[in-house]
Amino acid sequence: MADVLFYHLEQQTLEDVLPTLLERTLARGWRAVVETPDASRVDALDRHLWVFRDDAFLPHGRVDDNAAEHPVLLTTGPQNPNGAKVRFLVDRAAPSAVDTYERVVLIFSADDPDAVADARRHWPSLKAAGHAVTYWRQGRDGRWEKKG
Repeated sequence: MADVLFYHLEQQTLEDVLPTLLERTLARGWRAVVETPDASRVDALDRHLWVFRDDAFLPHGRVDDNAAEHPVLLTTGPQNPNGAKVRFLVDRAAPSAVDTYERVVLIFSADDPDAVADARRHWPSLKAAGHAVTYWRQGRDGRWEKKG
């Protein structure tokens, strides 16, 4: 069974949070896939991950360019050609094949009521399937706190 983490964005944007989560994933020696249902969002995330910080480099690629070589892969579908152990679901991407990952991270924004509703809908089914499901939100100091 996978660890399924729900990250509720209330103070920061996906662009603020995702690079740090990906850096932590790579530091653990894991590969990652980031799935969004929107191809234009793949383009935007691809550009952002190259320039998110002046003193950092986050190696990544897209599913259409030598996907197996990239430690972080951006995609619009359920593929996992880089053998990722962690799958990030953003922009309301729905969880699938959760059992094939060590960790699945659903990131959703408080500013998107449909995304919040989707997260609430996914929680009970993932928990009933036997996954270790946890909910994370940011405290006043900006640090992530496990709430459930």
